Amino acid sequence: MPQLPLPDSQTSNTQAGNRGLPRRTLLGGMLAAGTGLTLTNPTRADAAASRPIEFTVWDRAPKFRTGWTTGSTIDGRGGLVIGTALKGFSYTDPHTRKKRTYDRGEWVSPLITPSFKFTELITSINASTPSGTWVDMSVQGLTASGRWTRWLVMGRWTSGDGSNDIRRTSLDGQVDGNVKINTDTLMTTSGETMINYKVRVRLFRPAGAATTPRIGLVSAMASAIPKTSSVPTSASGGAWGWVLNVPTYSQELHTGHYPQYDGGGEAWCSPTSTAMVIDYWRHGPKTSELSWVTVSGENRRQVDHAARNTYDYEYGGTGNWPFNTAYAGKQGLRAYVTRLKSLREAEWFIRARVPLIVSVSFSSSQLDGAGYSTNGHLLVIVGFTKSGDVIVNDPASHLKKSDAQVRTTYKRSQFENVWQTTSGGVTYVMAPWGHTLPGPGPNFA
Repeated sequence: MPQLPLPDSQTSNTQAGNRGLPRRTLLGGMLAAGTGLTLTNPTRADAAASRPIEFTVWDRAPKFRTGWTTGSTIDGRGGLVIGTALKGFSYTDPHTRKKRTYDRGEWVSPLITPSFKFTELITSINASTPSGTWVDMSVQGLTASGRWTRWLVMGRWTSGDGSNDIRRTSLDGQVDGNVKINTDTLMTTSGETMINYKVRVRLFRPAGAATTPRIGLVSAMASAIPKTSSVPTSASGGAWGWVLNVPTYSQELHTGHYPQYDGGGEAWCSPTSTAMVIDYWRHGPKTSELSWVTVSGENRRQVDHAARNTYDYEYGGTGNWPFNTAYAGKQGLRAYVTRLKSLREAEWFIRARVPLIVSVSFSSSQLDGAGYSTNGHLLVIVGFTKSGDVIVNDPASHLKKSDAQVRTTYKRSQFENVWQTTSGGVTYVMAPWGHTLPGPGPNFA
């Protein structure tokens, strides 16, 4: 991808806006320093070591062969499909109340034991789901107190929303002792930690049907991120002066569109960011797929399409992290959720010409030039100035309805803090299959 001349910073002092409360709990929240929590302030030298993260991915054969198949098989392209199916699985969709019977196949990963006791786990999946088919992901693990959890469902995914399809959904509120599911994240409570885990994926098709969903990637990211009020500013990762040509889309231009999907575009930071990166890779939806978008004067229909295709009917929003990467997977990209420890690590991806979508939370006083406050927001890291500040495509666009306001620059120290101390460095990685990514490393592959 071509490099661009460094743009001038497009900051603004517009009145702070409310970006909406998240339905998941971030590590420290926007105002963590004032919550009475015991917070640490690591130095640069020990910051990475104190933020343990390990990422594991199974993508095509032979990695899938390290697990166990029941009713499923590995196809000629190395993906998981239904084989000699298990019969008679009954599912009542809680959002449509329709009850159907399905054939299914299962795959269970080998037991994964990270090098540390972890407190959170996020899974991702890339799958194609023909009409009426769907997949789900579950996790089971051993706690440090010596108890195995039951299988906890991390999400049920389909790219369809027709009359024959289930509604894609998280299953918030599952609790097993001191382990719970918070939308898209397995979390421990009351000081509990976990020692190991395994992932189960299941593939479903209507009973008697010949079609099958197909899974091309399953991943899991375990972490034990400490609560902290600040992190040290990281050193250069070699991308100072690099900027990627990612298109700029403002979510504000979609305000009021299709309010059945989380109230419309004002809340669509995640799918708008996802649409930008998908279009950067030229993997956007076909014109025929966008024909349902009939908003007058709309010329960024792929944003509305991304919102519809990432909407979580339980969460009630489009910000489910793995649902956004699953949509990118549906568009032909290799996509997953992980955590990065610093902007230094983010620079390695920029040097590989891979833009990153990251989760942040901040008050307007914590990020100069943003012009708004947020309890949860997604934006795209597209590069760095020659002095190391962060160049982003921020879909909030200073709360102005203008694509021209999307590209902006934030101070490196401030941005690193609002990313690492709230979401713990949550990042969407999306790139074409076969594109070389940084690594090898414990938190990306």
